[in-house]
Amino acid sequence: MFSNLRAALLVPDIRKRVGFVFFAFAWFIFMIHVQLPGVNQARWQSVLQSGVFFNLLGFLSGGALQKLSIIAMGITPYINASIIMQLMTVVLPQLEDMAKKGGEEGRKKISQYTRWLTIVLALMQGTFMSISMRNSGVFYDTSTWYLLYAILAMVAGTLFLMWLGEQISDKGIGNGVSLIIFIGIVLRFPTYVAQTFSSTSQGAESVLNIVLFLVMALIIIVSIIFLYQGQRRVPVQQARRVVGRKMFAGRSTYIPLRLNNAGVISIIFAISILLLPQQALSWFGRTNQHGWAAAVSNWMSVYFTPNGVLYNIVYFLLVVVFTFFYSGIVLNTRDVADNLKKSGSFIPGIRPGQPTVDYLNKILIRITTASAIYLGLLAVLPGALQQGLSVTTFYLGSTSLLIVVGVALDTITQIEARLAMRDYRGFIKR
Repeated sequence: MFSNLRAALLVPDIRKRVGFVFFAFAWFIFMIHVQLPGVNQARWQSVLQSGVFFNLLGFLSGGALQKLSIIAMGITPYINASIIMQLMTVVLPQLEDMAKKGGEEGRKKISQYTRWLTIVLALMQGTFMSISMRNSGVFYDTSTWYLLYAILAMVAGTLFLMWLGEQISDKGIGNGVSLIIFIGIVLRFPTYVAQTFSSTSQGAESVLNIVLFLVMALIIIVSIIFLYQGQRRVPVQQARRVVGRKMFAGRSTYIPLRLNNAGVISIIFAISILLLPQQALSWFGRTNQHGWAAAVSNWMSVYFTPNGVLYNIVYFLLVVVFTFFYSGIVLNTRDVADNLKKSGSFIPGIRPGQPTVDYLNKILIRITTASAIYLGLLAVLPGALQQGLSVTTFYLGSTSLLIVVGVALDTITQIEARLAMRDYRGFIKR
């Protein structure tokens, strides 16, 4: 692996692209420390400790939210806009035709719509967060002008990250937005490791529990790799073709149906549904301490906590439902069957048309069931593992593990593809 990495870095094009990725990472780290002025940091830290939603955003932003920098919202609005546009492409026929028949111009228009939607979502999220922070006493200056300044600064920070991600995709290696999320998660790990060592040296954490926790984490990471690499290969036979006076025999190939078609999206959806109402009720409860919102908020704080049984059951069920929902959107079996029919290919033993669609749906339901159950267990297992082993200083979330492992595998695959064009062997030996 290291020899192949050295060979990759000796290629000028790959070395230049890798260097640009690290240059972009340096800019991201620099922007984390560009803080909003006029912020009561002591008050802000107390607000963070009481808000689970803020802690999640802070983990995905590399600690920018904890410092309340201008990129405090991270790349989250762009991710939400991309997910919404992907769903709308399935729902609206105009966008579907633009994506399938518009070619490169159609994809550029959809990308432009995604950018505009990112601005709208960033304005909504920035306004929501700024008003909440002003009402919580985080801002020294409570005037409307400062509120507008804070909103525009955070929106500009998100747009900068969106632009930086596009530059990484164009001039670097890998998906730029995914790499920004990747570095944002990885940046938090040294802090957690230092806290764990400090707590262990003081006797607050058991060394045996830490070792068991790391072993279980390694097992989870290996299982995630198998999940990402897993495929159900459906055999496909191509019909014989006559070109001029020559007849070409049909060749055999396969359709690679991924085991995890939903990726990390199902867990992100589930977390959003679980945390957003909880956070909103807590804010309403502050303004109306004797109303229904306060009563519901108090009930949720007692019976619907992240460590509670009810919370984890609902979390598991939401992940399973969204995995089925998003897998059906990502993989359209009717389109696959139509493409096979147009190319003169067929699945051995299955007639073209509707029987092929039914056969693919049957396979997709089976592999999605296994994937959904695994993702549901993965969503609740890290929290239960931390609570069972009493490890409180090291945060290991299912979302972060899926993102880190998935982005790392995707980046290695892209480096392998560039190495293959130069007759080098890849990192992963098969």
